[in-house]
Amino acid sequence: MNELLAKIFTALVIDENEKYYFLQKNGITFRLAKEEGVHAIGDAVEGFAYLNQKQEPVMTTNVPTVKIGQYAFGTVTGTRRDLGAFVDIGLKDKDVVVSLDELPLMRELWPKKGDQLMIALKVDEKARIWGTLADEKVFKAMAIKGTEELKNKNISGIVYRLKMAGTYVLNDDFTIGFIHPSERYQEPRLGEKVAGRVIGVRPDGLLNLSLKPRSYEVIGDDAAMILTFLERAQDHKIPFTDKSDPEAIKQTFGISKGQFKRALGNLLKQGKIKQEADYTVLLEDKKQ
Repeated sequence: MNELLAKIFTALVIDENEKYYFLQKNGITFRLAKEEGVHAIGDAVEGFAYLNQKQEPVMTTNVPTVKIGQYAFGTVTGTRRDLGAFVDIGLKDKDVVVSLDELPLMRELWPKKGDQLMIALKVDEKARIWGTLADEKVFKAMAIKGTEELKNKNISGIVYRLKMAGTYVLNDDFTIGFIHPSERYQEPRLGEKVAGRVIGVRPDGLLNLSLKPRSYEVIGDDAAMILTFLERAQDHKIPFTDKSDPEAIKQTFGISKGQFKRALGNLLKQGKIKQEADYTVLLEDKKQ
């Protein structure tokens, strides 16, 4: 079984029912959904094999871009503390898991639903298909060098590497960006889509990025920091208002209650937030 899982091969149609064709390869029978195409008994069909959530052998002709030895982005559908991140690679009834061993040690930096991870596939001795993260070599191989023309341009991309020195991003144009901790309000998650601007271009073509606004866009550093917290928070709300405890504000945001109140006043005046039931809430049309 293991030698066929996550592989593309040709199998022979040997039977069918109302919903499925049954194909055989090396003595193993795989089911193929009839909605994927019309076949007849005796046809040879090429497809991708896996075990579905019920551990049934399945073949699909809708071959995912993620394969063994071939990396592509998949979308995170959720996480489990004791297992890792579940990633949709295009299979109808199966997500693959990126093991927690490959994820950041800090749980808050794990990817969230909707984030993107570049992975390939691997099969273990128990016939389980796993996703495995692309390493630095993979990103460098696909990247192009940035040029001086990009300086001060807005740019966005996917976070693919977290280090003490800063955050690495594969940009939409396949340049690589680096975000120093001083150029962000909060450390981005692995797989998070971030938008920033180019503040410098290194000789090797790597772009230095900032997630902070330009001076003429500044609504105030404190207000921008609070917006960042709101954008990343569950349900886009935080359990703080202008009546919150000063020490709790200081521990969470690193600013005084007076600074916090002024920042909230700024955001309220601009219609970006509202306060309700001991929470500050990001207004729907202001979410990124």
